[in-house]
Amino acid sequence: MTIVRCLTVTAASLAISLTVGPVPTAAQSAHILVPADKVQWGPAPPVLPAGAQIAVLEGNPGEKGPITLRLKFPANYNVPPHWHSMTERVTVLSGALHVGMGDKLDRQASQTLNPGGFVSLPANMHHFAWTEAETVVQISLEGPFDIFYVNAADNPQKAVSQ
Repeated sequence: MTIVRCLTVTAASLAISLTVGPVPTAAQSAHILVPADKVQWGPAPPVLPAGAQIAVLEGNPGEKGPITLRLKFPANYNVPPHWHSMTERVTVLSGALHVGMGDKLDRQASQTLNPGGFVSLPANMHHFAWTEAETVVQISLEGPFDIFYVNAADNPQKAVSQ
């Protein structure tokens, strides 16, 4: 099994900052309130397969501290098996997210989370996800964000990382 580091802290910070702009972080002295109609979507960083959109609600994914972000996946989207160095907490806001554990995307071995469904994935747990319809999830974690694909062939940035 080959493990490929697909995202560095600097790349995540740059990509997300360029996409959605800076968001207040750890030394925050005021609350953050983001009405649903003010959520700013942009293309997800290239560390994810093409087609996803991201909105950062809190923090900077490239820095240490609390991060809350949303990902919008199109229909028939796959997130290949991967893992993170931090616990990832995912809540489904719309659509349905199919989640499974392991080193291979196995649709038969996944469970479906509908709106309101939640999963907490401990650091280093190999997992995958896929959709059948457009799906929006909210993810909370302690940054910096990173992602490591289990199989090198699944790395959407494989040309860049080689």
